Amino acid sequence: MEIKESRSILNVRGIGEKRADLLRKLGIDSVDALLRYYPRSYNDYTNITPIKDLFPDLNFTVRGKITSAVITDRLYRQPISRSTFFISDGTGDLKVILFHKKETPFYLKRNTFYTFSGKITGNLFDLTLSSPTVIFENEPKIQAVYPLKSGVTGSVIKNSVKAALPLGVGDDPIPEDIRKKYGLCDLDYAIKNIHFPLSHSAFDAAKKRLVFEELFTLQTAYSFLKSANKDKVGIKIEKDYTDEFFALLPFSPTSAQIRVTKECIADMQSGATLNRLVQGDVGSGKTAVAAALCHTVAKNGFQAAIMAPTEILAEQHFASFSKFFEGSGIKVGLFTGSLTASKRKKLKEQLINGEIDVAVGTHALISDWVDFKNLALVITDEQHRFGVAQRAKLSEKGEFTHRLVMSATPIPRTLGLIIYGDLDLSIIDEYPKNRQVIESYSVSGDLRPRVYNFIKKNIKEGRQAYIVCPAVEENDNDLSSAEEYFKNLSENEFKDYSVGLLHGKMKANEKDLVMSEFKEGKINLLVCTTVIEVGIDVPNATVMVIENAERFGLSQLHQLRGRIGRGSFKSTCVFISDSKNNSRLKIMCSTTDGFKIADEDLKLRGPGDFMGHRQHGLPELKIADLSNDMELLRISSIAAQSVISNDNDLSLAVHKPLKEAVDLLLKNSEN
Repeated sequence: MEIKESRSILNVRGIGEKRADLLRKLGIDSVDALLRYYPRSYNDYTNITPIKDLFPDLNFTVRGKITSAVITDRLYRQPISRSTFFISDGTGDLKVILFHKKETPFYLKRNTFYTFSGKITGNLFDLTLSSPTVIFENEPKIQAVYPLKSGVTGSVIKNSVKAALPLGVGDDPIPEDIRKKYGLCDLDYAIKNIHFPLSHSAFDAAKKRLVFEELFTLQTAYSFLKSANKDKVGIKIEKDYTDEFFALLPFSPTSAQIRVTKECIADMQSGATLNRLVQGDVGSGKTAVAAALCHTVAKNGFQAAIMAPTEILAEQHFASFSKFFEGSGIKVGLFTGSLTASKRKKLKEQLINGEIDVAVGTHALISDWVDFKNLALVITDEQHRFGVAQRAKLSEKGEFTHRLVMSATPIPRTLGLIIYGDLDLSIIDEYPKNRQVIESYSVSGDLRPRVYNFIKKNIKEGRQAYIVCPAVEENDNDLSSAEEYFKNLSENEFKDYSVGLLHGKMKANEKDLVMSEFKEGKINLLVCTTVIEVGIDVPNATVMVIENAERFGLSQLHQLRGRIGRGSFKSTCVFISDSKNNSRLKIMCSTTDGFKIADEDLKLRGPGDFMGHRQHGLPELKIADLSNDMELLRISSIAAQSVISNDNDLSLAVHKPLKEAVDLLLKNSEN
């Protein structure tokens, strides 16, 4: 979106081409971007302490009048001068020492009040305030601190913002009726008081309004997209074959699997586009749901594609789908980057002529050589690992395709509003009946020998085990590197057993070989990094040991633990940590419910980890903090839905500023 000439950063007094270039490195290319370059923190000089109540070795803010002459000394062989004087506030006197450049004349006046803030030194009988910050009487006592880089100073930002304010803050994207309903100040007041707060209450009002605006604009954008998706025509799937598919399975589906499958089928039968997220905890049976949908699509004469983030997971899906579809006449093809030229040619022909009904693969599916005859359904697994452009490119290989995304990362429901707000949501909230409960323990490193004996006991019983290390080639001496750990275990403690190594720096074919040998039982113990976090399914693996467990987030620990307990055998997870703060590990040992763990993770660590799993392209929040602003998220979502329900294309004149804000946000999300 082009910047209007009147809103160019060059129109701000004091900003020329050189300064404009520096500001652009901060993402500031317009008056509006400058005014919305929010402070990261504030220095608060409003809490004044009487001089009589001061004591040494702490920071204080005092307000007093300079009552003495100023004595200035030029420091020997240094480019600075020292000025000493006394101030009084009516409760006592205080010596103040200021340092300044030799060529700069002393700038404070006798018999004038100033506010000083800094560390008190000396003793109770001879206190001194040395090198304090000086705040003039006409300056705000709450001062902004800005995020800086590229050679731009805080004073440059502050002075530039002050110079930009007379140019106006632009049109308010929050409609007046919404502002009144939720008690929000107008945009002009908010911008002025977020940069130069007149008081704490003025700052609070400004921040509340700007946080609401940011979340409201984002929620409106999501509601706008969701409304637009409802109007999109999708390939109409005439007949539901899910009952036939579930009858093929060697197990009974859960009621949650059936419900979620039926929700997706209903979307595809409506004539509109399926645009849905299926979220399920580890082991809840998302793969069977995906297979059921592919089965129905294929039985209706169309093709389906499922894209996984790794070759290991793609091969696993291929094996599962092939087994599910035995005897159904549905043909599955596997598309990965390691295909030979002859295999690729054959698959290409089978796909374009419709011989392959379901294409399972990695990002190879979006390659130019992959073409479908009549693609109707696209499923992306662990969708946070794919960018928006990648998912769109796969969907564009068919006309009017339905889109389903699947995630095994439980997200607190309230936070899901902002992460997946443009998608309909289905949750598989039930486990298969034969799912084993995993016993979990947190132990210190000195119990490692007992843990090793436990692993050996399980191996002798015919089972297998994982040991997860945080990183490969870690520099920290206290971290277990997977490579070093593997070498040590295979040569010493487990020299009589088959030990394998798996980490992210290995080549794809090396990873595949290790995983296939582990699945076949040729490897007893697999030393690995978090490369096994996503979707690996080895039912015979019953023990997982996670080294330095305090280094992982709760949700990641839960994903890792989900690699065991996938068969009919009792499974155990051991978290090894010498950290004294093990509150997170206590949570892990108390529950295996991913949604409860996600809620606790949100409380303990904030939303950062979850936002890391969001769709690529979601703009960073500039002022909202979801750890503290969940209530504003809730009401902004309600407000956004009410706007879209009355004006689904934001065409009303009253919504023009909001539409411009939404368009800008969506444009930035694509970049």
